[in-house]
Amino acid sequence: MTRAEYDLLTIGRSSIDLYSNDAGAPFPQIGSFGAFVGGCPTNVAVGARRLGLDVALLSAVGEDPVGDFVLDFLDREGVDIRFIPRKAGHRTSAVVLGIEPPDRFPLVFYRDNCADAELTIDDVLAAPLASSRMVLVTGTGLSREPSRSATMFAVERAREHGALVVLDVDFRADQWHDPRAFGVAIRSILGNVDLVIGTEEELNAATRTEGLEVSVVDSQVSCPEIEGDLQAAVASVLGRGPSAVVVKEGQRGASVHTADGQIHRADPFPVEVCNVLGAGDAFASGFLFGQLQGWDFERSARMGNAMGAIVVTRQGCANFMATHDEVLAFIEERGGF
Repeated sequence: MTRAEYDLLTIGRSSIDLYSNDAGAPFPQIGSFGAFVGGCPTNVAVGARRLGLDVALLSAVGEDPVGDFVLDFLDREGVDIRFIPRKAGHRTSAVVLGIEPPDRFPLVFYRDNCADAELTIDDVLAAPLASSRMVLVTGTGLSREPSRSATMFAVERAREHGALVVLDVDFRADQWHDPRAFGVAIRSILGNVDLVIGTEEELNAATRTEGLEVSVVDSQVSCPEIEGDLQAAVASVLGRGPSAVVVKEGQRGASVHTADGQIHRADPFPVEVCNVLGAGDAFASGFLFGQLQGWDFERSARMGNAMGAIVVTRQGCANFMATHDEVLAFIEERGGF
């Protein structure tokens, strides 16, 4: 591997996120929205950058003012945007979200003809895979072509260059023509992945070969109540190549399961929830920061838990990620690591 210019390269979706300014209001009664930036790998990139890492993002935006909005924010944050192409004839992705604490956060994706789904193998070849210590891809990047092939190619190239390859499972049921295709796609790349991050539901969806049924609730396509044996799902993932699986457990904290059979648990930081959306991406940024510092799994997961806990007290995702000083102060005030 050549000299690492970047600590982290994230690959995948980016969007303008319109968050309800009326917390608690049912979606039809929302009066106004705040405009922010989101998308799993974009959120992780911003969170990692605020923690002090050198970060680049490979996404795509349209030749439209929304693309200008996304790129301007990322540039001001210090995320390297030189590898983000603008796709003529395609739109920058958008997401609209309601906030109804403690457990209703309806969201609607606008990804028809979206730019980041048009990432290509040529875009990957132009990205700094050879000079990145860690590369993160997401499950949604596998949901359609040409980004599917680009994502698969990226993990191959990253592995060849000696980067640590991370997969955020990122299961969004409404982005797949068939939820069973999600698991097929995820399983196809696990042999080139070192570290997998997901919720129990996502891991069960990724390893199940039958019994996934789509439902529509509040106009959202989903696969609710994806139940299964978590240990069996983790074992299935580990058996395909990754050395560790990180399970995001929300209010219960997080656990890291390794190929040698060990389980490392990290306690949560209880807080009052405003908005849970983006918490998993904040967790990932903190956890990956810890891993890049050489920390053990428990300490890294506690860092991730703290980042997630801070974000759930705030309105949105990327714009509300904690800084390095903020998260360390938060942890210290609650007894330290």
